[in-house]
Amino acid sequence: MAAENHQEPAPLFDSLPYYDNDLELHPILREKVQHELAVETQRIQQEALHPRVPPPLDLFVNNPLLATELGRVGARNPLAAIDTSRYQLASSRTPSSDEEWKTALDNVHAQLEHQRIRHNNLALLQQYGSNAWRIHNHLLEADAKEAEKLLEELKDQTTNLNRDRKNTQGRWTELISSILQIEMANVALEGEIELLNKRESELSAVT
Repeated sequence: MAAENHQEPAPLFDSLPYYDNDLELHPILREKVQHELAVETQRIQQEALHPRVPPPLDLFVNNPLLATELGRVGARNPLAAIDTSRYQLASSRTPSSDEEWKTALDNVHAQLEHQRIRHNNLALLQQYGSNAWRIHNHLLEADAKEAEKLLEELKDQTTNLNRDRKNTQGRWTELISSILQIEMANVALEGEIELLNKRESELSAVT
């Protein structure tokens, strides 16, 4: 009996980039991915862009510092960290040269100056901190009272304005009502005059 042909199932590529770590476990895969990315990037760069695509924009032309920093970020170079050795205590090892003695002495001077400044700041805070806080609270209370006063004045102005508008609208309504009454009286009077004229014409025709 002929052997049955078993077709291999199609591979399923399903990856969660924030979870799977295949590239870390298999360096060969990372090399392949980087190679494909480089080839694709070169192909895209060689292709002509659409005429409506604007040319690349040169950022920070007038600011060399920001331009340099942008280039560093684009190249994914690490940021040069601040040298914190001067803020650290010197090692207990005895310096073996004049240069090491000078470095250790400078470090001690920096530490002493730092501690002196901290001591002065704490003394100033202890002497004036509470008073400064009280003054700050007093100023805040004064500002709050002033804001409340302005709010009350604004409310009074709003009330007066609404009262004036209501009175004006009431007077306008009364005026319109008076005009309408006068017009209706005029119409009634014209009707009576017309009847009287008609009556007079009838009497003149009889006589």
